[in-house]
Amino acid sequence: MKLSLLMALIGTLISALILFSLRAFPFVLFSKRKPPKIISFIEKYIPPMVMAVLVIYCFKDVNFMGSPFGIPEVAALAFTVVVYLIKSNPMISIFGGTILFMILSRVM
Repeated sequence: MKLSLLMALIGTLISALILFSLRAFPFVLFSKRKPPKIISFIEKYIPPMVMAVLVIYCFKDVNFMGSPFGIPEVAALAFTVVVYLIKSNPMISIFGGTILFMILSRVM
């Protein structure tokens, strides 16, 4: 069965309404009262834990015993952390670290 333009638009509209409802739900639910302690815990501690897991995942296959001894990865990580601490801008630090890694991984 071929999908008509009207059916595609209706499907897109329904998907958008469901997505909007899911995104708005927490704001509507907690607009008049304080969120439970578990939500406050998640809000406070999950982002750093996710970042730690991502760093570990990125370094799991790095060969520190063979050339180039993980220098591009460690230099990019150090650059990202230092730029973030100086500028407090995640986009600049992430893009800068990625660019540095790409350059070093091609040069070394």
